[in-house]
Amino acid sequence: MSRIGKKPIQLLAKVKAAVKNEQIKVEGPKGSLDLDLHSAVKVDISKEVITISAVDKNDRKQVALQGLYRSLIANMVEGVANGFEKKLKLSGIGYKGELKGKNLVLNLGFSNPVDFAIPDGITANVDKNTEITLAGIDKALLGQTAANLRALRPPEPYKGKGIVYADERIIRKVGKTAGGE
Repeated sequence: MSRIGKKPIQLLAKVKAAVKNEQIKVEGPKGSLDLDLHSAVKVDISKEVITISAVDKNDRKQVALQGLYRSLIANMVEGVANGFEKKLKLSGIGYKGELKGKNLVLNLGFSNPVDFAIPDGITANVDKNTEITLAGIDKALLGQTAANLRALRPPEPYKGKGIVYADERIIRKVGKTAGGE
């Protein structure tokens, strides 16, 4: 049985949820999110609690889907109430970024600057030219946007240059030494 799927989700203050036509809609002060439900999962909403259950509790795939949808719906509730945030740092000589409209213009050591389009639903902020803060209510979209941004110049292990998450620790390698015996 899914231990995560059994946990009920507490609706936070000013958050409303409704199920209609195999789709759940969660609304809050920051916005609203929709999610299509799988036919193997049943969602019940009472006043302040959302419970997710599998249609057939003996089928392992349905029980796994129960845990998945519980996590997705919990992230939706948290997102519309408080939002999510990811911080990235540009580390390297001459690496900097600036925001121009809905585009992030990054100098990452290439011959030309890189234009990165920020998707709808995500807001970006650049501090000190080297610290990028991404924020949004959809956790999956935020994580994918941060991963796409990091993929432009992943950190390398010798000097640590590249785009890193603020809480990421890069394992450094020792370079070659000159003149050996």
